[in-house]
Amino acid sequence: MNFEAITEFLDSLAGRGIPSVDCIIYKDHEQIYRHMNGTTDAERSKKIQGNEQYLMFSMTKVQTMTAVMQLIEQGKLSLEDEVGNYLPAYKNLTVETEDGVKPLTTPMKLKHLLSMQSGLDYDLDRPGIKRVLAEKGAAATTRELVDAFVETPLKFVPGEHFCYSLSHDVAAAIVEVVSGMRFGEYLKKNIWEPLHMNDTFFAKPMNDLPRLGTQFICNEQGIVPMDQSCNYQLSENYESGGAGLISTTEDYIRFGDTLACGGISKDGARILKPETIELMKTNLLGPVSREEIARNMGRTGYGYACGVQVLLEPELLNSPAPVGLFGWDGAAGSLLMMDSASKISLVYTMHVRNCGFAYGEVHPTLRDLLFK
Repeated sequence: MNFEAITEFLDSLAGRGIPSVDCIIYKDHEQIYRHMNGTTDAERSKKIQGNEQYLMFSMTKVQTMTAVMQLIEQGKLSLEDEVGNYLPAYKNLTVETEDGVKPLTTPMKLKHLLSMQSGLDYDLDRPGIKRVLAEKGAAATTRELVDAFVETPLKFVPGEHFCYSLSHDVAAAIVEVVSGMRFGEYLKKNIWEPLHMNDTFFAKPMNDLPRLGTQFICNEQGIVPMDQSCNYQLSENYESGGAGLISTTEDYIRFGDTLACGGISKDGARILKPETIELMKTNLLGPVSREEIARNMGRTGYGYACGVQVLLEPELLNSPAPVGLFGWDGAAGSLLMMDSASKISLVYTMHVRNCGFAYGEVHPTLRDLLFK
């Protein structure tokens, strides 16, 4: 690890217009690096303190998958389970084909949801969502909205393709059914409280959060402030397993460190067994889907497992990072990376939407400097 090079790189991002950065690295339960820089308000005058809250967006998915893996570990779920066994709306589905819309004859399974091969997409304007919101408004629940996802046909037969989608929101609804708890209550009891993640929760009205860093967006005007909203939280009563969490850099590194260290925290709280984490990061994509994640999401050399990308061929990237490195990122540019062999974890936070170079340059650079 070249900490000096990491610091120099992070500081250089101010010249690219990134208002603030925060990066923490742990190794075997000990913090070995932290660097933060920049400002966190719209006027770019409030210096970053390190306790800021951020919209984590798709980094939520790793927590959702941890919840699912806990239930698999307990024998309450299986990767081969049919989704319709838990959500009746998913029993009699239809699918788009070259010959028009047809009844689905291959059932959607839990493994298809976890690996983004379900046939769903990320259309938040689908008619079913609009119908439920028109009828229920802010009171619309996770279950009600998730059921509405499949009022329109699937894009493909489950298992045949990779398509980044609302699949993990569906997985969150299954956690609710199996546990008998609201999804946020389940996460609080089984992940947040054991790991002392006191600053992690589902997005709520943003004016109640004085420590929430200003959200920016990259557009034709540059990198400019935007409204403090999470469009993936479909209603005030909805808890998005795909993109709904607010958290801090410090909370998320506790989570990442625990997964990197075999599922046990520094304080001895176990949230998963090591063998369950191995299952969680076992690639589920075949050749077609791997080509699609490389082409459509720029993830050459990676597979996709249960809610995490997993590095399979670092030589294709000329990267010193190890095979098996796993994690995911979020729509505002944040990143979670973990390696079980070295027990190293990294959390990087920024708060800029639509920032393409975060994924194409920032994340790969941090990955390579971490293992250089």
